[in-house]
Amino acid sequence: MRVSGVLLPVFSLPSKYGIGCFSKEAYDFVDFLAQAGQTYWQVLPMGPTSYGDSPYQSFSTFAGNPYFVDPDALVQKGWLTKKEVEKINWGEDPAKIDYEKLYQSRKKLFVKAYHRSGIGSDREYQAFVKKNAFWLEDYALFRVIKDANKGKSFMDWEDALRLRKKTALKAFAQEEKHADAIGGEKFVQYLFYQQWTALKQYANEKGIQIIGDIPIYVAFDSADTWADPKLFQLDSKGYPTGVAGCPPDYFAATGQLWGNPLYDWEYHKKTGYAWWIRRMEACFALYDVVRIDHFRGFDEYYNVPYGDKTAEFGHWEKGPGYDLFAAMKKKLGDRKIIAEDLGLITPGVRKLVKKTGYPGMKVLEFAFDSNEDNDHIPHNFERNCVVYTGTHDNDTAAGWFAQLNRKDQAYTKKYMNIKSAKHIAWDLIRLAMGSVADTVIIQLQDYLELGNEARINIPSTLGNNWNWRMQKGVCTGKLAERIREMTELYGRGCSE
Repeated sequence: MRVSGVLLPVFSLPSKYGIGCFSKEAYDFVDFLAQAGQTYWQVLPMGPTSYGDSPYQSFSTFAGNPYFVDPDALVQKGWLTKKEVEKINWGEDPAKIDYEKLYQSRKKLFVKAYHRSGIGSDREYQAFVKKNAFWLEDYALFRVIKDANKGKSFMDWEDALRLRKKTALKAFAQEEKHADAIGGEKFVQYLFYQQWTALKQYANEKGIQIIGDIPIYVAFDSADTWADPKLFQLDSKGYPTGVAGCPPDYFAATGQLWGNPLYDWEYHKKTGYAWWIRRMEACFALYDVVRIDHFRGFDEYYNVPYGDKTAEFGHWEKGPGYDLFAAMKKKLGDRKIIAEDLGLITPGVRKLVKKTGYPGMKVLEFAFDSNEDNDHIPHNFERNCVVYTGTHDNDTAAGWFAQLNRKDQAYTKKYMNIKSAKHIAWDLIRLAMGSVADTVIIQLQDYLELGNEARINIPSTLGNNWNWRMQKGVCTGKLAERIREMTELYGRGCSE
């Protein structure tokens, strides 16, 4: 089945509240996708972001981002007033997210709403807390202890709390102000899941499926690492023996130092990969399809010595291989997964992706280096793949072409049989849509023909990432019709 979709992070949606959220604008975007004849909306990870605001470094792999909760819904319930919400300064620039202002304001609003809600006796809320207790209890406690320690990493907490001594945790949690704050954290997670479930159901009813995105790793300073250190390669004091990253490549000359703790795959194997199965089960409650970032790490993972300032001096170690996916398939059945197999791909990774049957990824911005063996050039595609013009880690299509050298610009135009690159983004979109790939996903910025001012992320850099927002009103009926026309032309949509 030939299908297509659009990549747009939730945070990039327009809204009145400084960041995209599960508001009316999200429902409007679903309507736009349906009008454009699309099958998929791909989002980025939706966990609570930590320092640097990256969705790939989250305080929990199970929790949702509080910033995505729609304040209007709380006003409608009478838990907040319109005046309380409108008097907050959410940021000066509607095209950029001001995370500092969000951090300073959102939590105060949620505390007010929680105290007014009387949610504790609500049966639906109680059922949510009970169903999600396996992660929610630890997450809520982690966030409240972190706040009590002024945001410090859990490694800097007093030993009794850092090492999870039962008496110390119980005493902390039973303090009145802490118990109240823990309840508030659970309340916000309930709101996130309730609002997202409603939005996803709306999308599904409109014929739009959601592609979610999960990092292969969890953040070191996270509830996941703190609550279950057995899952990771840590020393006797709780520090990582090595951390995750990527060697030097196209994206970064000194490699990418992610800093995540590495999994103790021997331990996971002994448990039948129980934690991974539970994680994926939770993902499929949120999404219809899951894209697993850095799929190569399951074949071999890059181990960088803890404390190194760059990723230049790491080494490769064997991952769990197909054993993990055999266990997942046995427990969860065949689920729709996309393998992010970008970067330097070895025969072992190719073999693993093929054995799982999951589609890998192709990126047209990687295609035009005059190399006949290039996996990303369309004449080398196979059907079982997902093709992108670019991803959240790439330039926009217009920005990419502008920075190509003359030789590669000439090759690109010759390959696509175009004389002018004035509308290079749409030329690339047409190339993707006409390819044999079963699935095509296009960044919304490329449909809008935006330059690198709309880039989402530059890997291995801090600051000015993850903050692009589309302007209200750009997803017009005219644009939807143009997308639909091309989608149907290449057999990727259904006429009504």
